[in-house]
Amino acid sequence: MKKTLFFMMTIFVLSCNENKKSNQTENAEIESKKATDNLDWLTGNWKRLNEEAGKETFENWKKISESEYSGIGFTLKNGDTISQEKMDLIESNGNWSLFVKMPNDKKATKFKMTKKNNNEFICVNDSIDFPKKVQYSFDGKRIKAKISNKQMEVPFEFEKIK
Repeated sequence: MKKTLFFMMTIFVLSCNENKKSNQTENAEIESKKATDNLDWLTGNWKRLNEEAGKETFENWKKISESEYSGIGFTLKNGDTISQEKMDLIESNGNWSLFVKMPNDKKATKFKMTKKNNNEFICVNDSIDFPKKVQYSFDGKRIKAKISNKQMEVPFEFEKIK
């Protein structure tokens, strides 16, 4: 009787331990998906490295929520702002979009996100002349961005400002 009871208790303890390991594995997979499913790598203050002499371009991004990031881009020349744009990345019903608005625009231009992974995204709007495509990628240190259409592309390389 004692042997049977001991045997059953051992099986019970081992099965609970396996269940705990299974739950830990599932939780780790969920956390990993969340970590790669977001755009947190974009957050921070960035300075363009490949800017024309005499100009400085910056992008500042912050996370508003799990489904929204907000950014502002601006270019300075001799200390004066010569260009500015507001950018918002918003997820709705599982689909991400990039909204870009210049100060004189009545409303933002919408770009549909067509690709997104843990260190890159691509947004497209074929209804406008330029840019038709906006692409961002992160190599662990720097952000590379590119705006383009079939005839032309403008590359940007940003380094994080401390």
